[in-house]
Amino acid sequence: MASFIGCFSLKSTHRGVLPKWRSPRAAVVPNFHLPMRSNEVKNRTNVEDIKSLRLITAIKTPYLPDGRFDLEAYDALVNMQIGDGVEGVIVGGTTGEGQLMSWDEHIMLIGHTVNCFGSSVKVIGNTGSNSTREAIHATEQGFAVGMHAALHINPYYGKTSLEGLVSHFDSVLPMGPSIIYNVPSRTGQDIPPPVVHTLAQSTNLAGIKECVGNDRLEQYTSNGIVVWSGNDDECHDSRWDYSATGVISVTSNLVPRLMRELMFGGKNPSLNAKLIPLIQWLFREPNPIGVNTALAQLGVVRPVFRLPYVPLPLAKRVEFVNIVNELGRENFVGEKDVQVLEDEDFILIGRY
Repeated sequence: MASFIGCFSLKSTHRGVLPKWRSPRAAVVPNFHLPMRSNEVKNRTNVEDIKSLRLITAIKTPYLPDGRFDLEAYDALVNMQIGDGVEGVIVGGTTGEGQLMSWDEHIMLIGHTVNCFGSSVKVIGNTGSNSTREAIHATEQGFAVGMHAALHINPYYGKTSLEGLVSHFDSVLPMGPSIIYNVPSRTGQDIPPPVVHTLAQSTNLAGIKECVGNDRLEQYTSNGIVVWSGNDDECHDSRWDYSATGVISVTSNLVPRLMRELMFGGKNPSLNAKLIPLIQWLFREPNPIGVNTALAQLGVVRPVFRLPYVPLPLAKRVEFVNIVNELGRENFVGEKDVQVLEDEDFILIGRY
């Protein structure tokens, strides 16, 4: 008689006892997951409040010389944003280098931002991940510490199918107001309109941060889906010609008042043209290299970089000073004179 160990059947033969593989029965595990959320109203935000935001800054995360967060510089930068009319901040996004944070750091910074500034600005935590499990866990924690909305990227590198994209986002949307972020240049995969239209059936979808361009953006706005431009160089036209609600901006780290004017003050091609050289300078190398370099030269943050990011070369740093002088130092954040930093002024941190 055969005996069974695990998935092997042991049978006696003239050559001895040989294991015979038996295919295991597929385990059907019911999904008993319940969102770890609270119905208390203290820190909860209506989706409509998120949909109305026109200027959201993807906020920079400053560092101390040992690589830890410089919360004093961070607080000062957020206060400058609020003072110049920014309505929301993305915490730990690409610009904020969430990709270089542990989840403990990430959730701590979201909670810190809520505790210090949650009554003055909407706090949108980047709790997305290419792992659905991690996205669920981080989003639960983000809402538990009081963030007003979540930003969710599609799974990158280990890409999934279109059905998988829907399932991934469906796993996190029930937890609270959410913005979907489409940036194929970073993820390697587009989130196509059929997926977005499917997700739009959720009452928690606030909208989409779209980086593909204005033609794509118009496909959504014409169907009543809220869109924020993810491209600073296109956001003026997105807002006034393609009905975007506003922009999720990197440039507003530096010139929040001018970016507010661009989003609130009506069509202004003259101001947009003045800002284009700064915007082009910021994105000569992958974000956040430019904004990190700029804020250091403005004296707003310490010149500390977490690797693999390194400052722009000297010629570009000189160019930035010229751009600041052309636009007017008074239009930029901070009060110190802009300066050209030398290579030896920067600290590069690989272990922190």
